[in-house]
Amino acid sequence: MGKDNINQKIADELSKEESNVETEEVTELEATDSEEDIESELDIITKERDEFKDKWLRELASFDNFRKNTLKEKQDWIKYANEKIILDLCEILDNFERALSTDINANNFESYKKGVEMIYQQFNNLLKRNNVEKIEALGQEFDPNIHDAISSIPSEEEENIIVAVIQNGYKIGEKIVKHSRVAVSNGLKPEQNKENN
Repeated sequence: MGKDNINQKIADELSKEESNVETEEVTELEATDSEEDIESELDIITKERDEFKDKWLRELASFDNFRKNTLKEKQDWIKYANEKIILDLCEILDNFERALSTDINANNFESYKKGVEMIYQQFNNLLKRNNVEKIEALGQEFDPNIHDAISSIPSEEEENIIVAVIQNGYKIGEKIVKHSRVAVSNGLKPEQNKENN
């Protein structure tokens, strides 16, 4: 082998070494660029995550405030819902007090009676305005859903027919707020009851 061939081989080897060094430097640069890109994207994603988290926390706080305000409004509504009816009842009570403070005699008895009837009508009108109805019970068939039987008595009526109302019952719409307290026929005629005793 000649000197030229050896020089050529050495030149080729040096050229390969330089090429490998350049390739490694390029690969390192690419890796560095790739890492910088990844870090940059990671920073962007982290920033977006933090923004979404902040928005979510603000919305959560806003919803919690809304819930608390709604609950307070509901409590206030329940607390003061009866205010109007209480004021109307106070007006009726004032009329009763005026009636009770009146000296009743033979000369003013009829006007006194008429005044009490007007107060009674005022009270009934208040109930009607608030959808309160008296449950009609006398002569009706006993229904345990709306009546409370406190006695069973002999009468001319058939069994389970209401023959006396001890206390009226009331309902608001379809809801029973107070059951009628009633006496119910036991189906025995008064004379049959005497014979059985």
